[in-house]
Amino acid sequence: MTGRTVAPVITTLTNFEEAAEYAFTGKGMLNASDLDKVDTSAKRLAEEMHHAEDVSVVSLVDNILETALKRRASDIHFEPQLYEMVVRIRIDGVMHPLTQIPNDTKGGVVSRIKIMGDMNIAEKRLPQDGRATYRAPTESVDLRIAAIPTVYGENITIRLLDESMHEISLSELGMGEQELQVFHQAIARPYGMILITGPTGSGKSTTLYSALDELNTPSVKIYTVEDPVERKMPGILQSQVRPKIGLSFPSALRSLVRSDPDVIMIGEIRDLETATIATESSLTGHLVFSTLHTNDAASTVTRLSEMGVPPYLIASSLECVVAQRLTRRLCFHCRKKEQLTPDQMTKSELAFFASAAVEIYRAEGCRHCFGTGYSGRLGIFEVLPATEEMRRLVMNHATADEIRHHAHSIGMTSLRADGVKKVLAGATTVEEVERVTA
Repeated sequence: MTGRTVAPVITTLTNFEEAAEYAFTGKGMLNASDLDKVDTSAKRLAEEMHHAEDVSVVSLVDNILETALKRRASDIHFEPQLYEMVVRIRIDGVMHPLTQIPNDTKGGVVSRIKIMGDMNIAEKRLPQDGRATYRAPTESVDLRIAAIPTVYGENITIRLLDESMHEISLSELGMGEQELQVFHQAIARPYGMILITGPTGSGKSTTLYSALDELNTPSVKIYTVEDPVERKMPGILQSQVRPKIGLSFPSALRSLVRSDPDVIMIGEIRDLETATIATESSLTGHLVFSTLHTNDAASTVTRLSEMGVPPYLIASSLECVVAQRLTRRLCFHCRKKEQLTPDQMTKSELAFFASAAVEIYRAEGCRHCFGTGYSGRLGIFEVLPATEEMRRLVMNHATADEIRHHAHSIGMTSLRADGVKKVLAGATTVEEVERVTA
């Protein structure tokens, strides 16, 4: 009768009456100005599609991606400002300016990136996420794209996930001999919980993948639940959480425990439910790895307690805590050796070395490191094993300071002390260690 395709829906009588009134009394009819708006919107969308496919825009985005890859960047930030869009890249944890895009081009650049990430270019009011694979002439890299509206337009952040960056063995992480031995003993246990802690971007995932790579043998069944899966590992079953369809960390973990795993890796403990399942799983014959956001190893216990995990579960399940940071590694092509005496030291250097004369290296800058003086990153660590005394302290609701005091009494090297060792070894600088451990 209508000559149109009919889409049947289920509704209530009230909603039907409201819809009928809206449709047949003129309330829902478009006036001329509304039609103009629709036409304008459609024209604008067509223009954006045209700009996104423009050769100059495509070339500009490709050049930015290739430059970021050559300079070993981990993230690219497209930041809209009043008169232009500023592009910055994060290299070894530090932001560097790259270029500026004029306002008449930034719309096309944003649309181009959103098309690459299979995102809705017409939606500019809400945050969006996307992903893509970029194939450069010499390599391919996974892109995670995030768009968020700001007062001057959409801010786009692209994370570059180069799988080769994660292929680092435990011995290459930068742990000292003593710390590495303690960590090896912990991951060799048949069950228990091992936590890697630190802020975002401190290399926790790399440490987890290195540990799993060492455990990955035909006799061991390993499952992971991640958000997102950053590195695909042969021989390991990996799941990515999808909250929109109900696949959260807790729901995935409940199923995993029934799938006969030997080792479980949880991308991050974010809430009480995930923490409880993780601790209980570690008590039922599973070796559980996960990450947590705390400032140091000793604070991990109090963080779990604040989440609501009972002390007896923490004391029984926890086997080892590794706190870590990433400092920039000195470029070996241009670093400069310097003899320092106490009267030449800055306040920071005096705090690091007291009144002892030392030999250190300074950052200079050359073509190999793009003038920064640094190339690559280096981990600094503190590794806290769960001793009987620590378990007793946990059961007695000890504070982080009490656990920290116990950790130092059994010989744990703090993050700052491990950083000093690496400064004296010529691997990094006082400024870098102070930046990440302040």
